[in-house]
Amino acid sequence: MSFEPIPRLAVIGCGLIGSSVARAARASHAAETIVIFDANPAVRERVRELGMADLTPDDPIEAVRDADLVIFAAPPAAIGAACEAAAPGFKPGAIISDVGSVKGAIGDAMAAASPAGVFVIPGHPIAGTEQSGPDAGFPELFEGRWTILCPRASDDPAYDVAVARLSGFWRALGAQVELMDAAHHDRVLAVTSHLPHLIAYNIVGTAADLEEVAEGEVMKYSAGGFRDFTRIAASDPVMWRDVFLLNKDAVLEILGRFNEDLQALSRAIRWGEGDKLEALFTRTRAIRRGIVAAGQESAEPNFGRNRKGV
Repeated sequence: MSFEPIPRLAVIGCGLIGSSVARAARASHAAETIVIFDANPAVRERVRELGMADLTPDDPIEAVRDADLVIFAAPPAAIGAACEAAAPGFKPGAIISDVGSVKGAIGDAMAAASPAGVFVIPGHPIAGTEQSGPDAGFPELFEGRWTILCPRASDDPAYDVAVARLSGFWRALGAQVELMDAAHHDRVLAVTSHLPHLIAYNIVGTAADLEEVAEGEVMKYSAGGFRDFTRIAASDPVMWRDVFLLNKDAVLEILGRFNEDLQALSRAIRWGEGDKLEALFTRTRAIRRGIVAAGQESAEPNFGRNRKGV
């Protein structure tokens, strides 16, 4: 099915994801007019220098005025307030979405801030790097990656049309699209994204403490696995602070399960149960191969990230 470009796209927040949305929409001709607003004046000035948008207003209401699709790419905890600030400019029938990694709390905040007559459809492109800021984005970021949309309960046929329209937009940017319940999304992402980041932050923090004891050897002799943890732990601290606080119930649930499994692994090491260790390592290697087979990673060196850290 062919996709008709969005006449006017407004992106609110211009970090890695927001700038990549704008660049990808331009490159794929998925939007005819692109408007970008960021609360930081320095970021707005940089957007103008980079020429990423047709318009870069200094006011969020003006940024979303007449927009057919508004995508909020602000830090997760700021999306509700950003939506509230821009809401007086929403035109009837506009699609209101976001790119946050938590869907339950953010979806509720956007719905509460939005007037009647617009279609709130929370979204999450599962793509990114450890870089941030308007210069970090690139149009290929979403190619072959999943974007999850979490439609809210509605018996309005026009809402279903809006969901299909937003799905078509993300596909035009190269993404694969999946529809999912918000609560289920938050639990799945707690496993696949949030807990791994929490572990990475903790391991790198522990290594930083040990660095003083080991007189520089921890960093000097870091192997590939540790270096990959440092890449993850270099992600935007504000965004990840927000993610853990907004999705705390799911994160704590999965963290509890992880701690139980870690204790079992500790016992296997203590008691020399090599068969249990080998069985676990065999199963986890199969998972890695499955991710590669699914096209969400490659088996190439440098952990498959051969394009701007993807």
